[in-house]
Amino acid sequence: MELCVISSINPFHSSSTRRLFQSDSLFLSRDGCSLLRFNGRLLKKPIKPLELSCAAKKIGSGGGGVRRSAASTKAAPAVEPSVKEDKLPAELQVKETPAPNSSVKLSVDVPAVVCEDCYQRVLTEFMKMAKVPGFRPGKRVPENIIVGFVGRPYVLRATVESILKRTLPHAMESVTGKALKDSIQIVSSFPEMEKAYSQLKTLSYEVVVDVVPELKWNPENGYKDMKVVVELGDEIDAKKACERQLRQKYKSLGALKIVTDRGLEVGDLAVIDISATTIDEDGSTGEAIPDAESKGFHFDTEEGNRLLPGFLDSILGIKAGESKSFSLVFPESWKQETLRGQRAQFTVDCKELFYRDLPTLDDSLADKLLPGCTTLKEVEETLTKRCQEMEEEAKEQATDNAILEQIRKMVEVEIPQSLFEEQGRQFYGARLLEIQASGNMKLTEDQLASLSSQKSVNEFLETQRESITNIIKQNLAVGDIFKRENLEFSTDELVKEVENSVTEFKKHKQEYDEERVKDQVQEILEGAKVLEWLKERAEIQYIIR
Repeated sequence: MELCVISSINPFHSSSTRRLFQSDSLFLSRDGCSLLRFNGRLLKKPIKPLELSCAAKKIGSGGGGVRRSAASTKAAPAVEPSVKEDKLPAELQVKETPAPNSSVKLSVDVPAVVCEDCYQRVLTEFMKMAKVPGFRPGKRVPENIIVGFVGRPYVLRATVESILKRTLPHAMESVTGKALKDSIQIVSSFPEMEKAYSQLKTLSYEVVVDVVPELKWNPENGYKDMKVVVELGDEIDAKKACERQLRQKYKSLGALKIVTDRGLEVGDLAVIDISATTIDEDGSTGEAIPDAESKGFHFDTEEGNRLLPGFLDSILGIKAGESKSFSLVFPESWKQETLRGQRAQFTVDCKELFYRDLPTLDDSLADKLLPGCTTLKEVEETLTKRCQEMEEEAKEQATDNAILEQIRKMVEVEIPQSLFEEQGRQFYGARLLEIQASGNMKLTEDQLASLSSQKSVNEFLETQRESITNIIKQNLAVGDIFKRENLEFSTDELVKEVENSVTEFKKHKQEYDEERVKDQVQEILEGAKVLEWLKERAEIQYIIR
């Protein structure tokens, strides 16, 4: 079966009706632009990095916050004036049927008189462009001669394309205001349409289009009086964070020296090899635990509390060249679920042992600890202020995440496939951008091409389906609250943030679409207003885990 992508018709070249031998579905956009097939659906643009605005950074463009992207749920615009001006000689018969995943199927019957009008238009175009022997260019050529000159199959194909291109915008009038942009999919087989037209001189086809999804809140208006519990880790505590930072800066000023006359003590740094196996219920040795193994691991004993409980105590006193074996149990709170509650046998080989020869901690070190400071008190005050700001930001981010997660659970909605794919495509583009920008891994052109392949993107969509779906539900919930509660932001805010975003793109010499940037900034500002509104009305409880 063939896939035909509608483009400007040049009937004298086979390339005028470009064919991608991938499927039996036909794709075209409302504006006649060529489209890309993507995971069985339609995408209008190739993979590119997510367009993040400056506003996104303020609200949280990383792990939390309102993550709104160019994958928009805005409906396609009303029928263009050119469509309304192109009056058809007869009305189309269009039957609308609900379809899964917030989509609609349109069954379109094109009357014979409309098909004939399109056929005559195609012949006229052929006559304008053809150089038929014995006829001056642009002059009327008898139908049988022009059809014979061009070839009946090409005329037939061009006529069917003309019918589709001309009638589709009219057929779409019934879903104006609710159809999502660039989500039109003609599911009828093009060869079958050609065959039907050649026999009946009429045409019928089916279109599936995604529409703006409808949200159902459970409970209704449950977002208005939420009780939110926010879990905070003790690592964001400003006082503790300040102490850790000051200690790290102080330790960096010391010299590491080899320990020769004793075993490991708290404060030392050890270079160790770690291996581990599970212990079965009968006490026998089980399987190796790859995630717990490490070679040449630099173990700072002052950070021992961040490892498995009991690990540090089990190796205290070990000397360089010695080994120690011991058993520990992974706590139920362990990050890796498969290891929770698991008893394991560890073996640690100590390769090298160092202690820190630290200078006296006094005001003379102030500038080295924090450039510009002259006293230890000034260092502590400056670090404390920074850590307090970081604590507030982390607390606010955690609050936003908890609220978004709670409203996500309150909504029931069918997510359109085109919206899912576009959102996922944006996230995947952002992932590639992050890899490139991190500096840790510079991708070659071949690697980038491989990661940008349809196969790689499809795998990402499947593995990340749940997280992508959850984020879309959050975004839909936020947008619905913004409309329900008649929230608004000023035009000045929008203009300012768009200008800031454009400046950032220009600064980094990145391509951008100003309309897409504007849409995204608008959605981000909507998200900020909704979060502000929700926090004012929610009962929020903070607990330290």
